[in-house]
Amino acid sequence: MGVLNCTPDSFYDGATLDGAALVAKGLRLVEEGADIIDVGGESSRPGAPGVSATEEMARVLPVIAGLRQAGCRSISCDTRKAEVARAALEAGATIINDISAGRDPAMFPLVARAHCGYIAMHMQGEPATMQKDPVYSDVVAEVTAFLEKRTQDLVALGARRQDILWDPGIGFGKKPEHNLALLRGLQRFTRLSRVCVGVSRKSLVAALSPATGKDPGARLAGSLAALVPALRAGALCLRVHDVAATRQFLEILRELAPDIMIPRP
Repeated sequence: MGVLNCTPDSFYDGATLDGAALVAKGLRLVEEGADIIDVGGESSRPGAPGVSATEEMARVLPVIAGLRQAGCRSISCDTRKAEVARAALEAGATIINDISAGRDPAMFPLVARAHCGYIAMHMQGEPATMQKDPVYSDVVAEVTAFLEKRTQDLVALGARRQDILWDPGIGFGKKPEHNLALLRGLQRFTRLSRVCVGVSRKSLVAALSPATGKDPGARLAGSLAALVPALRAGALCLRVHDVAATRQFLEILRELAPDIMIPRP
């Protein structure tokens, strides 16, 4: 899954590009090997303020429509607003990537009716406040239980379980030790559900390799290394900024370390 930010304030790779340039960028990600393009119009970096549904739709709908018109078939819309999700599906999106796992009460009925793909992510708190001392007693058990309950609620409305992916929410209301526990415990998630993992360019890399510093642009090597536990656990979807580098990493790893379970398209 290639990240296509339509936001000026994302923690990495934000964009002030116009719609046509963003569509062209998305198509380049497909050429580089992305199976899904994840289009987002609201930054979810720690401390980020929210934006209105109107502003979010103005950012993402032309891009989604343009990608669809250009032949891109697997398009995800990264949104926690049902209003935006509905418009995105109408514009051509096929997956809703919801960092709030349905906190908008209209989201689950919409997804259930649409029978679209749905990524439910765990997040403690809100982006603006989520990194202010998050607390867990057993982060793997708590996140697993949360996602299972949300899945059951969604299936009860008529959604198909096979259309739902879990995202443990690395970096979303978690300290480094919580993120490490989740990555080390991913098999507990993949036994129960299809799983999407996003570690690309996140602060966890800097926490593990302090010499990297605070620049997300210096975290590519660490981002690739952090994919290994996801691959071993059998994660279905890898959400990344650097599609070409990730594809190269997977291709080499597949040949040299075939014991690692690498998901194929």
